[in-house]
Amino acid sequence: MPPPADIVKVAIEWPGAFPKLMEIDQKKPLSSIIKEVCDGWSLANHDQYALQHADSSNFYITEKNRNEIKNGAILRLTTSPAQNAQQLHERIQSSSMDAKLEALKDLANYSRDVTFAQEFINLDGISLLTQMVESGTDFGDMLSFTLTAFVELMDHGIVSWDTFSVAFIKKIASYVNKFASDISILQRSLAILESMVLNSHDLYQKVAQEITIGQLIPHLQGTDQEIQTYTIAVINALFLKAPDDKRQEMANILAQKQLRLIILTHVIRAQRAINNEMAHQLYVLQVLTFNLLEDRMMTKMDPQDQAQRDIIFELRRIAFDAESEPNNSSGSIEKRKSMYTRDYKKLGFINHVNPAMDFTQTPPGMLALDNMLYFAKHHQDAYIRIVLENSSREDKHECPFGRSSIELTKMLCEILKVGELPSETCNDFHPMFFTHDRSFEEFFCICIQLLNKTWKEMRATSEDFNKVMQVVKEQIMRALTTKPSSLDQFKSKLQNLSYTEILKIRQSERMNQEDFQSRPILELKEKIQPEILELIKQQRLNRLVEGTCFRKLNSRRRQDKFWYCRLSPNHKVLHYGDLEESPQGEVPHDSLQDKLPVADIKAVVTGKDCPHMKEKGALKQNKEVLELAFSILYDSSGQLNFIAPDKHEYCVWTDGLNALLGKDMLSDLTRNDLDTLLSMEIKLRLLDLENIQIPDAPPPIPKEPSNYDFVYDCN
Repeated sequence: MPPPADIVKVAIEWPGAFPKLMEIDQKKPLSSIIKEVCDGWSLANHDQYALQHADSSNFYITEKNRNEIKNGAILRLTTSPAQNAQQLHERIQSSSMDAKLEALKDLANYSRDVTFAQEFINLDGISLLTQMVESGTDFGDMLSFTLTAFVELMDHGIVSWDTFSVAFIKKIASYVNKFASDISILQRSLAILESMVLNSHDLYQKVAQEITIGQLIPHLQGTDQEIQTYTIAVINALFLKAPDDKRQEMANILAQKQLRLIILTHVIRAQRAINNEMAHQLYVLQVLTFNLLEDRMMTKMDPQDQAQRDIIFELRRIAFDAESEPNNSSGSIEKRKSMYTRDYKKLGFINHVNPAMDFTQTPPGMLALDNMLYFAKHHQDAYIRIVLENSSREDKHECPFGRSSIELTKMLCEILKVGELPSETCNDFHPMFFTHDRSFEEFFCICIQLLNKTWKEMRATSEDFNKVMQVVKEQIMRALTTKPSSLDQFKSKLQNLSYTEILKIRQSERMNQEDFQSRPILELKEKIQPEILELIKQQRLNRLVEGTCFRKLNSRRRQDKFWYCRLSPNHKVLHYGDLEESPQGEVPHDSLQDKLPVADIKAVVTGKDCPHMKEKGALKQNKEVLELAFSILYDSSGQLNFIAPDKHEYCVWTDGLNALLGKDMLSDLTRNDLDTLLSMEIKLRLLDLENIQIPDAPPPIPKEPSNYDFVYDCN
């Protein structure tokens, strides 16, 4: 007969004694259990003791987290968090340097536990650490452990960041310059500066006064990717929290310091892979840079503003006049107006009489006019060719440059999500945007030429305008997904994605979707579908057996903790546990401390229904995080919360868990896999294979050739 659900069998260690095997009744108060353990070893004052996990985490067990104790867990009897905090508070003030160093090392380790952190903070421990930093007497490992403990304690969100003095900020800022060779001190100093900026407006102003972009730039020119990541994170934080009127000023400073070129040379084109965290920080920088365009994007043109109207005159002049007309040119005002109206029509504006009215819609507002002027000035030959080419066509086949530019600018802003805050989980940066100081304008110039080319290929008329825009969007999106490394490479990708090629791709996709709709084929589909679904189910379960590394997101993203979860080979137990860092490959079952029997799972919930998504905090409201969140509910109130690394893993895990519970797999991935496999299976079954013997085993893999001289690069 299985033991009651409230009874957990554990081993408890005590230094110098044999471990005890005992059963813990989860209904009994924790203090009673600790008293029982102390009595067994004849220890007095049981209120000065506590239980903690005997693994690398050393986390204390409290009434809040006691439900996480699993059968077979190894626990340790130790001094209570209050006692431990008091002892460490005294030890870190020791006059012996060796004793102080050992105490700070222990403090850095224990500070990861919120229970200990609360007790140490109650003793005014944060103030003690800041005084030690401000005194400037500690260096090397001692300073490194002090800063590590500080970062870990602050990470729990118990103490407000607003409480720190200018002297402390000055000291941390000085470490960024002074300890460039000491990686651990530099890393923690950058992490503290980033947190200060992100968590307090007052501290942002103080940090901005103490640290300059010029002081941060040298750290990007090194070879340590982690330091580069922390440095870009600080720059991003300063950029994100800068007041609107200061943001453009900061962007100008970044341009002066050639930040883009330094990142391109020392990070993007360095001879090493870019890890996820660096990719995220580059994505954030990309978003913040493009968000500088939001002001122009949301600014309507004032038809009465002469300076703005002069831009339209300039567009007309470049296109139609070899030289600017003198103000006292001959001809009546009416004649000139008539000529201007004719030229504005050729330029493709909707309002021929007053084209300024075309720029009153936001978005794209004045940004569209800025793009048009940039194209006309920096790619003058292409601009003149497009305008004159279309003005000489029949009316019904001309591509309206003005209208196209306005709609294209609006589309590009949507694609690049101009004006939206960066996502907490996205890593989607594009290297090509780091290859030019005016990357958005150059992006527009390439795309407006693409639009004109596609218009001609489609032999479009004004009625086909929206169809052309849809095709152009598809061309741009497909080219972007290949992550071209430069704008020239992006241009060549678009050359290969002609309208004819898009039609072929669409036709191929349509055939895959609509193939074989006759009744016999549909009946065959129905017959083999359960077989395919079983195959998908087995694949999902096999992936769960392999396991996945998940991230524990918190408000300070780069202090991430990792944990791993995998299904046992017999599909009866989920093994999971915390990791120090992201693993390379699978993590064996025996190294994962916790278990959850599949039979105990009551439900799997996703998105807003997840318990960890109902908590307060800006991070929890993030749309991308919501789309990757799922939870396993078990027992009366137990829960295991996940945030998948990407959409694919989210689909794999939700499908696999639903399959374990005997429910339908409803993810987009399952739908796509089912369509693909069904289509392949039906095509195979309809092949003319009469008198052809299909082997049971796959053919052997041929030997490698003696050389590869026959290989050449098609590009």
